[in-house]
Amino acid sequence: MRIRLLLAALIAAFTAASPAAAWWEYGHETVATIAYLEAAPSTRAGIDQLLRQSKLLDTPTCPARTIEQASVWPDCVKTLGDRFSYAYNWHFADIDVCKPFDPKGPCAGGNCVISQIARNQRLLADRHLNSRERLMALVFLVHFVGDLHQPLHASERDGDQGGNKLKVHYGAIPHSNLHSVWDGLLADRAISTPPGDAKGLLIGTTPESRAAMARGSVEDWARESWQIARDTVYPSATHAPACPATAPTDAGLDQAQVQALIPVVREQVLKGGVRLAKMLDDAFAGRVDRKPKYN
Repeated sequence: MRIRLLLAALIAAFTAASPAAAWWEYGHETVATIAYLEAAPSTRAGIDQLLRQSKLLDTPTCPARTIEQASVWPDCVKTLGDRFSYAYNWHFADIDVCKPFDPKGPCAGGNCVISQIARNQRLLADRHLNSRERLMALVFLVHFVGDLHQPLHASERDGDQGGNKLKVHYGAIPHSNLHSVWDGLLADRAISTPPGDAKGLLIGTTPESRAAMARGSVEDWARESWQIARDTVYPSATHAPACPATAPTDAGLDQAQVQALIPVVREQVLKGGVRLAKMLDDAFAGRVDRKPKYN
């Protein structure tokens, strides 16, 4: 019982401190490592060159000396108050799963994760910008592609803010919410399931399968995450179809459901890393669409 209470307290602390931090550290770092392993040598050299100048960010409590550190930098700087508060809404797109997929409203003014992925890829590709601007674009891009592949960062149901307002249990651990379960405990369990970590997730894939994963647009990937939320994330937690939204009587995941969801999470992390590698390759090679989609 004492262990359960300690775990519950840990979940509550993370949930209160970081309500929009997708994948926590392990997930973001794994996406970033996969991307770095998959990127072209010239891209890795460009990444390293920018990250060697990470002091330009002037965030000593939030380092970005490696791509793994860079992947969590945009969540870390939330603790710095007003300096980066403008970026809060850039981490998600609350697209209602009970309506047709339409990012235009949530992305009005470019104020969502879909738009910011494209914007930061454009900034990273712009060799006329100074190093600090391109470095910041790099760390945001790495993080936001990770965010997009956490399904509850591309969706919501009945105004629940991507599952943040939906109280659930995770096995024997009570008093969490659906968003934090997918960000943390479920993600950590899935990524560490053997074969674990970035190299483990890449095992069994082929260059052809990874090339197929990388196809499509940012909006296509957002739609895919939204569909997973609608068809899998909400039904598995509420034990009912996602729509119409009804108040669940016993929302949560038992061990059988967790086991069934592990492959879903692993595939999303893998796709996030492979797609991020493609975006980084295109940015450093100058193959970027310069036209914003949502304004």
